[in-house]
Amino acid sequence: MGNVVLITGAARRLGAATAEYFHQRGFRVLVHYQHSETDAEALVARLNQRRANSAHALQANLLNNKETEALAQAASNHWGQLDVLINNASQFYPTPMGQATEQHWHVLMGSNLKAPLLLTQALLPVLRKSPCASIVNMVDLYASHTLPEHTIYCAAKAGLAALTRNLARDLGPHVRVNGVAPGAILWPSAGQDNADSIVAATPLKRCGTAEEIAAAVYWLATEATFITGHILPVDGGRGLVLAGN
Repeated sequence: MGNVVLITGAARRLGAATAEYFHQRGFRVLVHYQHSETDAEALVARLNQRRANSAHALQANLLNNKETEALAQAASNHWGQLDVLINNASQFYPTPMGQATEQHWHVLMGSNLKAPLLLTQALLPVLRKSPCASIVNMVDLYASHTLPEHTIYCAAKAGLAALTRNLARDLGPHVRVNGVAPGAILWPSAGQDNADSIVAATPLKRCGTAEEIAAAVYWLATEATFITGHILPVDGGRGLVLAGN
């Protein structure tokens, strides 16, 4: 029947590309979404058309602890198996000093840090049944660099990086835990004013693709069997520029 992967925030963008990538390689895919029901169901329909009963959509608000637990239960029960968890769901927006609120903290910390922890914890019983259990967290280049007016977001992603390393210690040898730190991949839907200058300052002189991120996630999840606690930058060398190297 094939292994099973749960991808949070999988209806669109990087999550959807990752779902497609895993599905093409024989995985059954659980597509989590919060609001993007139309996109999620369309993705699931496409995947099931290619291979019957190979994809299923699950809705949950990951800022709600009870819904996170319900998602874990539904994911565990659907095929009775889970081999890979990809914590991809994220909120991203600026929080300039003087304008940051407790709600901003709740949303950014909740989506980027708390939800991956609680979902991982709730899924441990089913993950530990897998002989090849793996977790990949979608971190960020800015977990280790600064991004103006995004203090809370950067702090949340830095926390996710630390969580990744600590979980790798705590969950070994049965579950490997790694992270991917994308650089310039997909610009915000509203565009980005300095996109050209960011690409020009990147050693590879181009924006990455969603498929390149998906390939890195797949490699860490399934092929890098002696790697755990590692965060892989997939940034075209952008991190070198930010670090001044």
